[in-house]
Amino acid sequence: MIYLHKFLPLIASPLFLIFFFIILGVLLKSKKITLTGFLILFFCSLPIVSNKLIFYLEKDYSPQNISTLNEANAIIVLSGMLKTIKTKDGFNYEFGGAVDRILAGIELFKNNKAPILILTRGKVPWQIGLPEGEYLKKFSIKNGVPQENILLTENVQNTDQEAKSVRKILKSNNVEVILVTSAFHMSRAKKVFEAANIKVIPYAVDYQRSTNKTTLMDFIPTAGSLAQTSKFVREMIGRLYYNLKY
Repeated sequence: MIYLHKFLPLIASPLFLIFFFIILGVLLKSKKITLTGFLILFFCSLPIVSNKLIFYLEKDYSPQNISTLNEANAIIVLSGMLKTIKTKDGFNYEFGGAVDRILAGIELFKNNKAPILILTRGKVPWQIGLPEGEYLKKFSIKNGVPQENILLTENVQNTDQEAKSVRKILKSNNVEVILVTSAFHMSRAKKVFEAANIKVIPYAVDYQRSTNKTTLMDFIPTAGSLAQTSKFVREMIGRLYYNLKY
Protein backbone atom coordinates (compact mmCIF):
# COMPACT_ATOMS: atom_id res chain seq x y z
CA MET A 1 0.00 0.00 0.00
CA ILE A 2 2.92 2.34 0.77
CA TYR A 3 4.32 1.87 -2.70
CA LEU A 4 0.90 2.35 -4.32
CA HIS A 5 0.59 5.65 -2.47
CA LYS A 6 4.02 6.70 -3.77
CA PHE A 7 3.66 5.52 -7.36
CA LEU A 8 0.05 6.50 -8.08
CA PRO A 9 0.91 10.24 -8.25
CA LEU A 10 3.63 9.41 -10.79
CA ILE A 11 1.20 7.50 -12.99
CA ALA A 12 -1.40 10.28 -12.77
CA SER A 13 1.14 13.08 -13.20
CA PRO A 14 0.82 15.54 -16.10
CA LEU A 15 4.15 14.37 -17.53
CA PHE A 16 2.99 10.75 -17.64
CA LEU A 17 -0.26 11.75 -19.34
CA ILE A 18 1.63 13.88 -21.85
CA PHE A 19 3.92 11.00 -22.85
CA PHE A 20 0.99 8.58 -22.88
CA PHE A 21 -1.06 10.64 -25.34
CA ILE A 22 1.87 11.54 -27.56
CA ILE A 23 3.17 7.95 -27.80
CA LEU A 24 -0.36 6.58 -28.25
CA GLY A 25 -1.03 9.14 -30.96
CA VAL A 26 2.16 8.16 -32.80
CA LEU A 27 1.38 4.44 -32.55
CA LEU A 28 -2.20 4.91 -33.72
CA LYS A 29 -1.17 7.58 -36.24
CA SER A 30 -3.78 9.88 -34.72
CA LYS A 31 -3.05 13.58 -34.90
CA LYS A 32 -5.90 14.33 -32.49
CA ILE A 33 -4.50 12.11 -29.75
CA THR A 34 -0.98 13.48 -30.25
CA LEU A 35 -2.33 17.03 -30.17
CA THR A 36 -4.09 16.23 -26.89
CA GLY A 37 -0.72 15.39 -25.34
CA PHE A 38 0.78 18.68 -26.50
CA LEU A 39 -2.25 20.64 -25.27
CA ILE A 40 -1.89 19.05 -21.81
CA LEU A 41 1.80 20.00 -21.85
CA PHE A 42 0.98 23.59 -22.82
CA PHE A 43 -1.84 24.01 -20.29
CA CYS A 44 0.03 22.45 -17.35
CA SER A 45 3.15 24.54 -18.07
CA LEU A 46 1.41 27.92 -17.87
CA PRO A 47 2.35 30.01 -14.80
CA ILE A 48 -1.19 31.45 -14.72
CA VAL A 49 -2.50 27.90 -14.24
CA SER A 50 0.11 26.53 -11.82
CA ASN A 51 -0.09 29.64 -9.61
CA LYS A 52 -3.86 29.20 -9.22
CA LEU A 53 -3.44 25.51 -8.36
CA ILE A 54 -0.76 26.17 -5.74
CA PHE A 55 -2.88 28.94 -4.24
CA TYR A 56 -5.72 26.44 -3.87
CA LEU A 57 -3.45 24.05 -1.94
CA GLU A 58 -2.32 26.80 0.42
CA LYS A 59 -5.50 28.89 0.69
CA ASP A 60 -6.42 27.71 4.20
CA TYR A 61 -3.15 28.96 5.73
CA SER A 62 -1.27 32.24 5.93
CA PRO A 63 2.09 33.11 7.50
CA GLN A 64 1.77 33.50 11.28
CA ASN A 65 3.61 35.53 13.86
CA ILE A 66 5.14 33.14 16.38
CA SER A 67 4.04 35.36 19.24
CA THR A 68 0.39 34.62 18.42
CA LEU A 69 0.78 30.85 18.89
CA ASN A 70 -0.31 29.11 22.05
CA GLU A 71 2.20 26.95 23.90
CA ALA A 72 2.04 23.22 23.27
CA ASN A 73 3.47 19.95 24.56
CA ALA A 74 5.80 19.46 21.58
CA ILE A 75 6.90 20.86 18.24
CA ILE A 76 6.75 18.37 15.35
CA VAL A 77 8.84 19.01 12.23
CA LEU A 78 8.00 16.74 9.32
CA SER A 79 10.67 15.41 6.97
CA GLY A 80 11.02 16.33 3.31
CA MET A 81 13.76 18.94 3.04
CA LEU A 82 17.07 17.11 2.48
CA LYS A 83 18.91 15.76 -0.52
CA THR A 84 21.81 13.33 -0.27
CA ILE A 85 24.96 13.87 -2.30
CA LYS A 86 27.45 11.02 -2.65
CA THR A 87 31.12 11.95 -2.44
CA LYS A 88 34.34 9.97 -2.36
CA ASP A 89 34.36 10.37 1.42
CA GLY A 90 30.75 9.30 2.00
CA PHE A 91 27.61 11.42 1.90
CA ASN A 92 26.92 15.12 2.13
CA TYR A 93 23.51 16.60 2.84
CA GLU A 94 22.00 19.79 1.50
CA PHE A 95 18.68 21.48 2.16
CA GLY A 96 16.00 21.97 -0.45
CA GLY A 97 13.32 24.65 -0.48
CA ALA A 98 11.50 23.13 2.50
CA VAL A 99 14.38 24.08 4.83
CA ASP A 100 11.89 26.56 6.35
CA ARG A 101 10.42 23.58 8.23
CA ILE A 102 13.44 22.96 10.46
CA LEU A 103 14.28 26.66 10.76
CA ALA A 104 10.74 27.32 11.98
CA GLY A 105 10.93 24.39 14.40
CA ILE A 106 14.13 25.73 15.94
CA GLU A 107 12.68 29.24 16.18
CA LEU A 108 9.52 27.95 17.84
CA PHE A 109 11.60 26.09 20.42
CA LYS A 110 13.76 29.13 21.15
CA ASN A 111 10.58 31.14 21.68
CA ASN A 112 9.51 28.64 24.35
CA LYS A 113 6.45 27.42 22.47
CA ALA A 114 7.10 23.82 23.60
CA PRO A 115 9.72 21.99 25.70
CA ILE A 116 10.34 19.23 23.13
CA LEU A 117 11.33 19.24 19.45
CA ILE A 118 10.34 16.01 17.69
CA LEU A 119 12.00 15.22 14.36
CA THR A 120 10.94 12.37 12.10
CA ARG A 121 13.31 9.78 10.67
CA GLY A 122 11.87 10.09 7.17
CA LYS A 123 13.43 7.78 4.59
CA VAL A 124 11.86 5.89 1.69
CA PRO A 125 13.46 2.58 0.62
CA TRP A 126 15.22 3.97 -2.46
CA GLN A 127 16.95 6.79 -0.57
CA ILE A 128 20.51 6.41 0.67
CA GLY A 129 22.29 7.96 3.63
CA LEU A 130 20.89 8.96 7.00
CA PRO A 131 17.17 9.22 7.76
CA GLU A 132 16.39 12.95 7.75
CA GLY A 133 15.70 13.27 11.46
CA GLU A 134 19.21 12.15 12.40
CA TYR A 135 20.83 14.89 10.31
CA LEU A 136 18.27 17.46 11.44
CA LYS A 137 19.01 16.63 15.07
CA LYS A 138 22.68 17.50 14.56
CA PHE A 139 21.66 20.67 12.73
CA SER A 140 19.30 21.68 15.54
CA ILE A 141 21.94 21.12 18.22
CA LYS A 142 24.39 23.31 16.26
CA ASN A 143 21.69 25.99 16.20
CA GLY A 144 21.12 26.06 19.93
CA VAL A 145 18.58 23.36 20.76
CA PRO A 146 19.83 21.19 23.67
CA GLN A 147 20.25 17.53 22.77
CA GLU A 148 18.06 16.41 25.69
CA ASN A 149 15.13 18.41 24.26
CA ILE A 150 15.16 16.63 20.90
CA LEU A 151 13.36 13.35 20.24
CA LEU A 152 13.42 11.23 17.09
CA THR A 153 10.70 8.98 15.76
CA GLU A 154 11.34 5.52 14.41
CA ASN A 155 12.07 5.21 10.69
CA VAL A 156 9.05 6.37 8.67
CA GLN A 157 8.15 6.50 4.98
CA ASN A 158 5.10 8.78 4.78
CA THR A 159 2.96 11.25 6.71
CA ASP A 160 0.72 8.53 8.12
CA GLN A 161 3.69 6.70 9.64
CA GLU A 162 5.07 9.99 10.98
CA ALA A 163 1.82 10.63 12.85
CA LYS A 164 1.62 7.12 14.29
CA SER A 165 5.26 7.21 15.35
CA VAL A 166 4.77 10.57 17.08
CA ARG A 167 1.71 9.11 18.82
CA LYS A 168 3.95 6.40 20.32
CA ILE A 169 6.31 9.05 21.71
CA LEU A 170 3.51 11.18 23.15
CA LYS A 171 2.07 8.58 25.49
CA SER A 172 -0.61 10.83 27.00
CA ASN A 173 -3.93 11.19 25.17
CA ASN A 174 -4.27 14.79 26.28
CA VAL A 175 -1.49 16.39 24.26
CA GLU A 176 -1.33 19.25 21.81
CA VAL A 177 1.47 19.80 19.31
CA ILE A 178 2.61 22.54 16.99
CA LEU A 179 2.83 20.84 13.60
CA VAL A 180 5.38 22.34 11.20
CA THR A 181 5.27 21.48 7.51
CA SER A 182 4.94 23.14 4.11
CA ALA A 183 1.73 25.12 3.55
CA PHE A 184 0.65 22.98 0.58
CA HIS A 185 1.05 19.84 2.71
CA MET A 186 -0.54 21.12 5.93
CA SER A 187 -4.19 20.18 5.25
CA ARG A 188 -3.27 16.55 4.64
CA ALA A 189 -0.79 16.39 7.52
CA LYS A 190 -3.23 17.93 10.00
CA LYS A 191 -5.93 15.42 9.06
CA VAL A 192 -3.56 12.48 9.49
CA PHE A 193 -2.25 13.65 12.87
CA GLU A 194 -5.75 14.28 14.17
CA ALA A 195 -6.71 10.79 13.00
CA ALA A 196 -3.90 9.56 15.27
CA ASN A 197 -5.64 11.32 18.18
CA ILE A 198 -3.16 14.21 18.36
CA LYS A 199 -4.43 17.77 18.83
CA VAL A 200 -2.75 20.03 16.28
CA ILE A 201 -1.80 23.69 16.17
CA PRO A 202 -0.81 24.14 12.49
CA TYR A 203 2.24 26.26 11.70
CA ALA A 204 2.62 26.34 7.93
CA VAL A 205 5.85 27.44 6.23
CA ASP A 206 7.57 27.05 2.85
CA TYR A 207 4.85 28.87 0.91
CA GLN A 208 5.03 28.22 -2.81
CA ARG A 209 2.73 31.05 -3.84
CA SER A 210 3.80 34.65 -4.25
CA THR A 211 1.92 37.88 -4.89
CA ASN A 212 2.77 39.32 -8.30
CA LYS A 213 1.05 41.30 -11.01
CA THR A 214 -0.30 39.26 -13.91
CA THR A 215 1.85 39.89 -16.98
CA LEU A 216 2.48 38.38 -20.38
CA MET A 217 5.08 36.12 -18.74
CA ASP A 218 2.26 34.27 -16.95
CA PHE A 219 1.04 32.98 -20.31
CA ILE A 220 4.40 31.61 -21.46
CA PRO A 221 4.95 27.90 -20.60
CA THR A 222 7.82 27.08 -18.23
CA ALA A 223 9.31 23.89 -16.80
CA GLY A 224 8.89 25.29 -13.29
CA SER A 225 5.16 25.70 -13.81
CA LEU A 226 4.88 22.12 -15.03
CA ALA A 227 6.61 21.01 -11.83
CA GLN A 228 4.18 23.07 -9.73
CA THR A 229 1.18 21.58 -11.54
CA SER A 230 2.60 18.11 -10.92
CA LYS A 231 2.96 18.97 -7.23
CA PHE A 232 -0.72 19.95 -7.17
CA VAL A 233 -1.77 16.62 -8.70
CA ARG A 234 0.44 14.67 -6.29
CA GLU A 235 -0.91 16.52 -3.26
CA MET A 236 -4.55 16.16 -4.31
CA ILE A 237 -4.07 12.41 -4.74
CA GLY A 238 -2.56 12.31 -1.25
CA ARG A 239 -5.53 14.21 0.18
CA LEU A 240 -7.99 11.91 -1.55
CA TYR A 241 -6.13 8.85 -0.28
CA TYR A 242 -6.25 9.98 3.34
CA ASN A 243 -9.83 11.26 3.08
CA LEU A 244 -10.85 7.76 2.03
CA LYS A 245 -8.70 6.14 4.71
CA TYR A 246 -9.86 8.38 7.56
